[in-house]
Amino acid sequence: MSFTYPVSMPSLKGNELDYVTQAVTSGWISSQGPYVPRFEEAFAAYNGVAHGVACSSGTTALTLALRALGVGPGDEVIVPEFTMIASAWAVTYTGATPVFVDCADDLNIDVTRIEEKITPRTKVIMPVHIYGRRCDMDAILELAYEYNLRVVEDSAEAHGIAPTGDIAAFSLFANKIISAGEGGICLTDDPHLARQMAHLRGMAFTRDHSFLHKKLAYNFRMTNLQAAVALAQTERLDEILATRARIEKRYDEGLRGIDGITLMPERDVLWMYDLRAERREELREFLAGQGIETRLFFKPMSRQPGYLAPVWPTLNANRFAEDGLYLPTHTELTEEDQEFIVAQVRAFYEVSS
Repeated sequence: MSFTYPVSMPSLKGNELDYVTQAVTSGWISSQGPYVPRFEEAFAAYNGVAHGVACSSGTTALTLALRALGVGPGDEVIVPEFTMIASAWAVTYTGATPVFVDCADDLNIDVTRIEEKITPRTKVIMPVHIYGRRCDMDAILELAYEYNLRVVEDSAEAHGIAPTGDIAAFSLFANKIISAGEGGICLTDDPHLARQMAHLRGMAFTRDHSFLHKKLAYNFRMTNLQAAVALAQTERLDEILATRARIEKRYDEGLRGIDGITLMPERDVLWMYDLRAERREELREFLAGQGIETRLFFKPMSRQPGYLAPVWPTLNANRFAEDGLYLPTHTELTEEDQEFIVAQVRAFYEVSS
């Protein structure tokens, strides 16, 4: 179905076309091109971090981070119940076991419930900054210190939130705050971890390129074409974040006070504008009829077929999954677009009240 108001849309109004054209005309379209290190350096510098390692997706970024930290079979990684399944899959790809922790009322991992899930096999805590809300990193880092654990931040939805863990993994999928169409990047201050992730993403070739591979590795490389787009997006990140902050404010003001709508806590950066809605499926159908796309909240990891556990109906994460959705949220959204979307939400509840 085609929507007049899609839930996401990339904004490509900077140097994207110029940089991609330069990459094509130079012939450097593979992962060896100069835009890859330029993007890595620019994105790391923006975040105040020493090293960036670009890769093929946010999921591969998480996988590289866990592998670089030595996570493997027999290990456990603490993962939120409320997240996109890629967070858990990255753990499973390493052979380790994801151990799930329910969310708090801001949808982020409930830090008061992490400690009870720590066992002698726990190696990493993986907080996810859901929809652009920063997790309580002070509490998470304190637990990591007490139990000698590492921290991998899933920052797929959180460009603009400064990393504080051992490694932060970002997605550059087309619906993210900044995009390369597909792609990801890991940030770390540890030069050893950076070298290890770069080694693993490129099939673990030896320095002499002798085709002797001493460990299982991956082809998780980012192309020069993707990096050209990602660099241009990074140059505009402050502008994009400011535009998104205005979108959040307009939605807050327009939707406040509607019977049937529950607004969610403020976001540190806006990825998607999330809310809770009574008679959600009816609302979604009504909005779709007006050309407005919506998306559902994530479902708990313990409800997923690959991780199914009988506890899932009792989870806070499931309570939010039952009535949560998000509205169109992208920098091409005009003030008039938002006024129309808000008016349609209001109309649904006023007519049906």
